Amino acid sequence: MNNIKMVCPCLFGLESVLTRELKYIDAQNIKATDGKVFFEGSFETLIDANINLRTAERVLIVMNEFKATSFEELYQGVFLIDWGNFINKNDKFPVKGWTLNSVLKSEPACQSIIKKAVVEKLKKTYKTSWFEETGALYQIQFSIQKDNVLIMLDTSGAGLHKRGYRKSTVLAPIKETLAAGIVSLSRVNSKSSVCDPCCGSGTLLIESALWALKIAPGLNRRFVAEDWNAMSDSDWNLGRQRAISKINKDSSFMAFGSDIDPEAIEIAKINAKRAGISSRINFQTKSIQDLEFLDFKNSQDFEKSNFIVLTNPPYGERLLEVNQAREIYKLLGQKFLNNNLNNNLYVISPDEDFEKILGSRATKRRKLYNGMIKCQLYMYF
Repeated sequence: MNNIKMVCPCLFGLESVLTRELKYIDAQNIKATDGKVFFEGSFETLIDANINLRTAERVLIVMNEFKATSFEELYQGVFLIDWGNFINKNDKFPVKGWTLNSVLKSEPACQSIIKKAVVEKLKKTYKTSWFEETGALYQIQFSIQKDNVLIMLDTSGAGLHKRGYRKSTVLAPIKETLAAGIVSLSRVNSKSSVCDPCCGSGTLLIESALWALKIAPGLNRRFVAEDWNAMSDSDWNLGRQRAISKINKDSSFMAFGSDIDPEAIEIAKINAKRAGISSRINFQTKSIQDLEFLDFKNSQDFEKSNFIVLTNPPYGERLLEVNQAREIYKLLGQKFLNNNLNNNLYVISPDEDFEKILGSRATKRRKLYNGMIKCQLYMYF
């Protein structure tokens, strides 16, 4: 199948970043909307998307898109789909989804109608009246927004933010897909030296290293579509080989992480080792107050010309009192905007007074969401 329509949900604010990633894997007819990016391609594209995309939450096949203001219209739109092209007689096909600002408001009712339509279509396809659903998993997802119905098949399984390296975390860790988006926006490259003075469990630094070395985030995990008959094990192995061939082993990238919490530093070291990039990150237990630029400048791996500070400091709502969080913002300005570092500082924060507290207006800002918290990425360069 050479023309599959697919869609990748993403965090709001990262649509343009995901669009660039899809161009990199040669996806076609890319179209970004709020919180998702549509594209087309072959099964090879589907495999490459799962293995390589850093900011996508998952990869879904679009089975049909139509308007529905009644359960009958919903049923007929789902029944039109040739489900037998993917789902075999013994496979599992659960249904889940959501509805928003639509005539069809009941999610359980919509779920039931969709399931019934799929069952009836498969009965007709396989000439049977009973499905054991003991085989491969085909998770059907639906969204209904302003009466527009999107029926999809999930190919990823666990969300793509689950790279496999972060078994241990500290309180309120940044999501891997958001961290990867910040890394992309901060223009990290193979020669960068990256610092996170509030590194927590190390996610921003690990994602920076994976990005700089061009190590695909999905290399060391499985995807639900690997059990599908439509794609063979050799297809997925070839996809992984394509990703491995792009790894940049000549990169001079190095990263430096510090945190006041020694437990967080130990967790960060474990996570970096699991990600296979521990040799590229130096961790130390130290507060921002005690941190000095010389801590990095004296390193033989330090690249002053491309020194980038990325950080997700405590916000106040979840970890510290607001005043304590603001003291950290002040220190960030003192430590990293006044040391002839070309102002390469990127900080994500929900505080609307961040620039005033830091002491400088950002070169650029980008609205992002960290979980349910509306934030700004403040960029100084």
